Amino acid sequence: MSSENADAGRERDEPVWDVVVVGAGPAGASAAYAAAAVGRRVLLLEKAELPRYKTCGGGIIGPSRDALPPGFELPFRDRVHAVTFSLGGKLSRTRRSKTMLFGLINRPEFDAALVEEARKAGAVVRTGVTVARVEQHGAAVPDRRTVAVVLADGETVLARAVVGADGSASRIGAHVGVKLDQVDLGLEAEIPVPETVAEDWAGRVLIDWGPLPGSYGWVFPKGETLTVGVISARGDGAATKRYLEDFIARLGLAGFEPAVSSGHLTRCRSDDSPLSRGRVLVCGDAAGLLEPWTREGISFALRSGRLAGEWAVRIAEAQDAVDARRQALNYAFAIKAGLGVEMGVGRRMLALFERRPGLLHAAITGFRPAWKMFAGITRGSTTLGEIVRTRPVVQRALSALDKA
Repeated sequence: MSSENADAGRERDEPVWDVVVVGAGPAGASAAYAAAAVGRRVLLLEKAELPRYKTCGGGIIGPSRDALPPGFELPFRDRVHAVTFSLGGKLSRTRRSKTMLFGLINRPEFDAALVEEARKAGAVVRTGVTVARVEQHGAAVPDRRTVAVVLADGETVLARAVVGADGSASRIGAHVGVKLDQVDLGLEAEIPVPETVAEDWAGRVLIDWGPLPGSYGWVFPKGETLTVGVISARGDGAATKRYLEDFIARLGLAGFEPAVSSGHLTRCRSDDSPLSRGRVLVCGDAAGLLEPWTREGISFALRSGRLAGEWAVRIAEAQDAVDARRQALNYAFAIKAGLGVEMGVGRRMLALFERRPGLLHAAITGFRPAWKMFAGITRGSTTLGEIVRTRPVVQRALSALDKA
């Protein structure tokens, strides 16, 4: 995808964009779509050329599907109806579902398709563009209703509102002052396998509760390729690498050459971390929004991106700093009331998992209500927050474990 229509956008009479979105992953594309769909002038900036590879398991759970643009066709590589759980490679048990639990996608295809939806809604897309910084005061800013987005080549783009969706090492997040309290290391290999091996995995994923505190591994089948990965707290990269190597060997996949081997850091925001500064909002990984236990981030990116796009429109319409601040606070409230609650429960689940992985494994493999909760979350019929709020027995159990 190229920078088509960008020149035309800059030649219009109005020199200031309503909304500039930085980063064209799921969060940024969702924000751009939401703002463009209501007729605003939107510019979406991405430093890479699309499609581009991203380290990601590629699981699309129910909340992700619900947050997609109307009519969006997911490029599923497989549909999951069964999950095998193991504890350090032992005590394996497979749970099955008559209906799909979640789907699996390749991120290059998925991200490019989302950007195309934003473009079709009216957003102008510029790729191969690196943002150096944003400025809300100074010579580059003509008035108090404007934000200057300064590109690496010195070009300045002006906007009434900016959405930062530029990943976990976000420059926009640094401008806002995002604070992080959990950083994890994920390692992943895309392994092409023969058809006979692929058939064994079709429709089924593996989740292995790992040897390091809070760690787990996964196998996600995508046609003739298996996405195999592990994640654990940052701090002992060598141990995480050994876990992945042992995991691949245990699965009998060590003889197959990975097409891609990659790693990335996931970062969760602290409870008091800001989500805005002036006319600048952050969403997705740039805001540290993901589920702390599973580190699932796509649904958080899609949902926060959509909200950021909607509230960026309101900020763009704000005539003064007081109104802009009010709209930014409303955005923060919307995030905290939904995704923030889920993150809070996820933190408690991670703390429990770090202390008692065997207990969670026994519950999800041997206690039918626990499996039904897991299935409900993946399908999107419920969330961790709803389960804790509506099931007193779960609330009491978590409270007791918190004190243990």
